[in-house]
Amino acid sequence: MEFSLRPAMVDDAESLTRMHLAAWRESYRRLLPEEFFAFREATINARIERQREALASSYKPMLAHDVNGTLVGIASAGQSRDEDRPCDLELQMIYTLRRVHGLGVGRALVDAVIGDAAAYLWVLEDNPRAQAFYRKIGFQPDGARQLLPPDWHELPEIRMVRAAVGG
Repeated sequence: MEFSLRPAMVDDAESLTRMHLAAWRESYRRLLPEEFFAFREATINARIERQREALASSYKPMLAHDVNGTLVGIASAGQSRDEDRPCDLELQMIYTLRRVHGLGVGRALVDAVIGDAAAYLWVLEDNPRAQAFYRKIGFQPDGARQLLPPDWHELPEIRMVRAAVGG
């Protein structure tokens, strides 16, 4: 599959927000109630505006577009947010639409945002597909576990860590 990568711009706020919600639906439909998604749909205009403000500052996630220019993936990484961080770089977000799973988009996004650096991430404990993807690219669980906030129904997450590639 042909796709292109580029950093997000302010004008991407709406498509990024809508694709992100679509990916949540695909990924988490079996784990979260419909009300979770309905609330986010009902408040999407406010979320788009927050995204626009973030993109106008220093927040620049990487976007993947298919050959038709449709947004099919997003990823971002940055300075660790955790006090007990295993390293300084956190893969903070990666989502791809189901129709591009297994086609190299996720790997390209990860490579674009963390390169060969040591990094870690949090993934839902009950997300075997994502965990298998992360293992394939060198991440391993380190035993840390946490619960998401109440608005995410306190779903449990595990931390996965990858040493620097080639280092």
